[in-house]
Amino acid sequence: MTALDAIRARQSRSKVTDVAPSHEDLVTLVAAAGRVADHSSLRPWRLIELRGDDRLALGAAIAKAQGDKSPSSKPLRAPLLIAVVASYRPSEKVPMWEQEAVASGVAHMLSLLLDEAGWGVIWRTGHYTRSRAVAKAHGLGKNEQLLGWLYVGGKPAGKPGRRKEVKARELMSRMPAPKPKKDADAAHVEAPVKKAKKDKKNNKKKAKKKS
Repeated sequence: MTALDAIRARQSRSKVTDVAPSHEDLVTLVAAAGRVADHSSLRPWRLIELRGDDRLALGAAIAKAQGDKSPSSKPLRAPLLIAVVASYRPSEKVPMWEQEAVASGVAHMLSLLLDEAGWGVIWRTGHYTRSRAVAKAHGLGKNEQLLGWLYVGGKPAGKPGRRKEVKARELMSRMPAPKPKKDADAAHVEAPVKKAKKDKKNNKKKAKKKS
């Protein structure tokens, strides 16, 4: 299977089974996902594996962030959650938004690699990803932000639903052509003409006032 084939076949899986890749399985895939374009090779990202009771701790943190009494059951939808963290590095060349784009690129690449390896994956987010309670549960530093989680598990039997076609031609264009500059001679001729019209208009107004 080529990279193009893998990308065309990839689909998010909202429901997965209770099997998951091991830590060693992930190491190989993460090493490949980390090859995304990275200005100055800052590596402004890191990943956190959530397995077993880790998911219960996250459920409690989500509940605290939302003011709910009962822990959220959302983290239990998959046996493995991979938290995607943007870990910003000091840099005069690379702004924060660009570093966050690198972390997002790693998540997308890892999602594709997991799917191609036979695992079901979906990237989940939520307003609570930036909450203090959830950040504390993940042990994030002051220079870090959570971008969401990859929910990973086995692919259930049956084919997933069809995805909407990407109409590439409608999303692509060329850079706009620069507007042509007015010819210097033409501008020199236009100026007196415009002045004459303006003077004529003003003269009509004055004539009306006198009458």
